[in-house]
Amino acid sequence: MLSLTPTATDAVRQLVAAAPVDDEDGGIRIAPGDTSEQGTTLTLALVDGPEASDAAVEESGARVFVEPTVAGFLDDKVLDVQVTEGQPSFAIRPQGGSDGQPQA
Repeated sequence: MLSLTPTATDAVRQLVAAAPVDDEDGGIRIAPGDTSEQGTTLTLALVDGPEASDAAVEESGARVFVEPTVAGFLDDKVLDVQVTEGQPSFAIRPQGGSDGQPQA
């Protein structure tokens, strides 16, 4: 199952709190985007809640919903974030070990 780093958890909570989405059930949804020769991109969107078939990940109040067609790909990954000049930049990384943190 996809996991979140502590930094990503904080970023998701802050984004949901600042967005015009449902504070109780809102979160970030990961879904497939455009497909090119390099592969399929992933899109992240703030949503009021999951779609009926989404897998849901909740860590410390941060909710991430994963569209079923990408759930298998994200099963052994971790959602991470870097904040540069106040703007979050999300990244999907391999899980590094038993603590779920990305590998260095």
